[in-house]
Amino acid sequence: MKEKTHKKEKMFLSPFAMKSKDTVGRLREEEPCPMRTDFQRDRDRIIHCKAFRRLKNKTQVFFSPEGDHYRTRLTHTLNVSQVARGIARTLSLNEDLTEAIALGHDLGHTPFGHSGERILNRLNPNGFEHNVQSGRVVDFLENDGRGLNLTREVVDGIINHKMSTTAKTLEGQAVSLADRIAYINHDIDDAIDGGFITLKDLPKYAIELLGETSSKRINSMLFSISRESEGKNFVRMEKPYADATMELRTFLFENVYGDKIFKDEEMRADKMISALYEYYKNNLKKLPEFYYNRLDMDGVDVALTDYISGMSDIFAVKTFTEIFIPNNWKM
Repeated sequence: MKEKTHKKEKMFLSPFAMKSKDTVGRLREEEPCPMRTDFQRDRDRIIHCKAFRRLKNKTQVFFSPEGDHYRTRLTHTLNVSQVARGIARTLSLNEDLTEAIALGHDLGHTPFGHSGERILNRLNPNGFEHNVQSGRVVDFLENDGRGLNLTREVVDGIINHKMSTTAKTLEGQAVSLADRIAYINHDIDDAIDGGFITLKDLPKYAIELLGETSSKRINSMLFSISRESEGKNFVRMEKPYADATMELRTFLFENVYGDKIFKDEEMRADKMISALYEYYKNNLKKLPEFYYNRLDMDGVDVALTDYISGMSDIFAVKTFTEIFIPNNWKM
């Protein structure tokens, strides 16, 4: 029963951890579940929502990879959840809250990865950030506009998982760090497997300190977080390990994400997303009924961004093809 979980949290969690019974609650009050805590309930709602299912067909780094083993936005999300729960377990934080934030942190991500995010940020006069959009998805867009009605701690962690922001809970801070750990290491693996870089190309100091394989590097990072943060009211790595991690991140931005092949693909994605944005802006009645009905409430650019950012890569290509590519026909 839920009360047993509350007792366990009081007995075993860190004094700095967020206890389930102390949640500030949801946007709308609702009957509590007799079995699950509010954070457990949030996790289940996220797993079963449509935006979560769409992550399987959204780009992580590689656009429409031919191989089966490249990461997608969904596998990235699962990696983040695994790493974040490891941090939470080590620091005696609330694993249920941590898992819910991790599973929901990228629900608002665009098709075609960060390229899609940059494109929508340019097209929308209000700008676009995937973390803010993730909060919008869970609060306003899922369940035909009713949202998932998640606890405020989960939504705060989702919105504030980027490096430029700080979550109010240690669980949210753990997810932010886990996100960085996960994408740095799996993007290195994918870039090596794709032939873009070799192990020898990676920064020597960072590899010597952290390890040559992703599993060794992740272990090094997690042990460093444990040594630095256990019993403290923060979640962070020791400075040498944090510096080495950032060195790998900088290397990826300079040598992988900025590669000409990725820039060429981003140019194609730009043309596609820009064309869809312009088409629907000039043909508002062509929008799906849900988004069309929100025009008066949200405005044109918000409605367009909600619709296009929610598309999977596959659906975006399919929609573009149906609108702009002539059908084959026979005499």
